Amino acid sequence: MPSIFQLVYANRSAEKGEKIVGMMTLETIGYFRDEPGSQHYPALINFFYPDKGNFIAFVGNLSSRRLLRKAIDIFRKHATIPSEGAVLPAWIPGVDWSDHWSFWENGYPAIMITDTAPYRYPYYHTAQDTPDKIDYEKMTRVVLSVQKMLEVLAYQGKP
Repeated sequence: MPSIFQLVYANRSAEKGEKIVGMMTLETIGYFRDEPGSQHYPALINFFYPDKGNFIAFVGNLSSRRLLRKAIDIFRKHATIPSEGAVLPAWIPGVDWSDHWSFWENGYPAIMITDTAPYRYPYYHTAQDTPDKIDYEKMTRVVLSVQKMLEVLAYQGKP
């Protein structure tokens, strides 16, 4: 669910005419499974993506496709974890369920980097959602790869 703080920031930035070339949000990035059937999707998407929950996903809307492609290309050059990218309409459940939505609403490109949360993690928003469920080694690999991706993007300038 998008935070009110991100919405206020994105709204204020748009009102001021600030140039934001892209926003990226990390949304649940620590649960991974190699078992077939451990990954689920909203209707229709399941035909195009893996059924193992062992990857990190980059999700954007049509207006953010350039940012998404550039980000995931750089991520893949430095990552030691599989990744999938998807440009999807916001009406698909889960696509706009994080802080990137506030930026989309204001016309800024934005993407979500996620382990797909409720489509993989059976404990999402339950009392069983505890630290012992996190794969800290893989989460660290995601964070280090995202860090490198951001460094390259910042060095190159506009995505």
